[in-house]
Amino acid sequence: MNGIEQNLDTYDVVVVGGGAAGLSAALVLGRARRGTLVVDAGEPRNAPAAHMQGYLTRDGMSPAAFLEAGRREIAGYGVAYTEGLVTAAAPDGDDGFTVTLADGRRIRARRLIVTTGLADELPELDGLAPRWGRDVLHCPYCHGWEVRDRAFGVLAHPELPAQQALMVSRWSADVTLFLHTAAAPSAQDAARLAAAGVTVVTGEVAGLVVEEDRLTGVRMADGRTVAREVLFVGPRPVPRDGLLTALGAATRATPFGEFVAVDETGRTGVPGVWAAGNAIGAHEQVVNAASGGYRAATAVNADLLLTDLDRRAAAGSAR
Repeated sequence: MNGIEQNLDTYDVVVVGGGAAGLSAALVLGRARRGTLVVDAGEPRNAPAAHMQGYLTRDGMSPAAFLEAGRREIAGYGVAYTEGLVTAAAPDGDDGFTVTLADGRRIRARRLIVTTGLADELPELDGLAPRWGRDVLHCPYCHGWEVRDRAFGVLAHPELPAQQALMVSRWSADVTLFLHTAAAPSAQDAARLAAAGVTVVTGEVAGLVVEEDRLTGVRMADGRTVAREVLFVGPRPVPRDGLLTALGAATRATPFGEFVAVDETGRTGVPGVWAAGNAIGAHEQVVNAASGGYRAATAVNADLLLTDLDRRAAAGSAR
C-alpha cells in the first residue's frame, strides 16, 4: 500500500471532535456499517451552560447528559470512541490519512470528518468570565426564556452595536445597551432602539458587580453603577480549525471572522475531508450542528461506497 505502515489501526472514517456534530456523524456512519472512530478532546463549547434549549425532545437537557447519551448510542452500533487531541493529519498516498494524537498514537482513516468546534473569546472585563453561561450570556434563543423579564444589559458589539439589544427586547421590556467602546448606532438603529424602549448608556464599562454569587450591576469606568441582573455579550468566535487549515482547507470571510469553506454537505476543498458544526460557522446551535454532522456522514458514506464500487469495476474490466 505505497509504503503505508501496516500495523496502524485503520478505520473507514475518523471523526475528530465528539460534540453534537461529531456524535451525530458517528451515529449515521455506525448505522451504515462503517468502521468509525471518534476522537474527542473534551472541550465542548457549551460546557459552561447548565442546560441546552431549543433542541426538540432535548429541551432543558444538560450538555454533559446529552453527550453521554450520544456516546452510549454510537457504542450500540460498534463505533469506537477515545479521548485525545488530534495534533496532525496527513494524506498517506493511498486515498486516506494518517492521524496523529498528542499521546503519540497514530491511526489510519480513509476519510475525515472534523467537528472540532470553536472557542468563545470573551471581552476582558473585570468579573465577566466567571459569570459566563450563568448570568453573562450570548444567545437569547438559548437562554432568553430562562431569564425573561429580568433587567437586561447588553454590551455593544463593536461592529453591530444595536443588533443584540434589539433582539433581546423580545424577552424583556427592561433593556440597557452599554456602548462601551462601540460607535454610536446609526440613525435608523437609534430609532429602533427608542421604539423598543432600550436605554442607551455611553462610556466605557469597567466591570461587573456581583453580590452573593449573582450579577447585580454593571460598573462604569466613571464610577457609576447601573443595576442589571443579566448581561448579554457577543464573544469573538475563534474556530478550532487548525487541523483543517494545515491540510490546506480554504477559508471564507464572514461577519464573525474567517471560517473554513464547505459545500452543502460539509465537504471542504481538501479531498476526503468534511467538516461540520461550529468549526465552520459561528451560529451552529446544537440542533444545527447535529444536522450538519448527519449530512456530512451521509456524503462520506456515499463517497466511500462509490469509490469502492469504481475500484471493483476497474479491477473486473482489467481481467
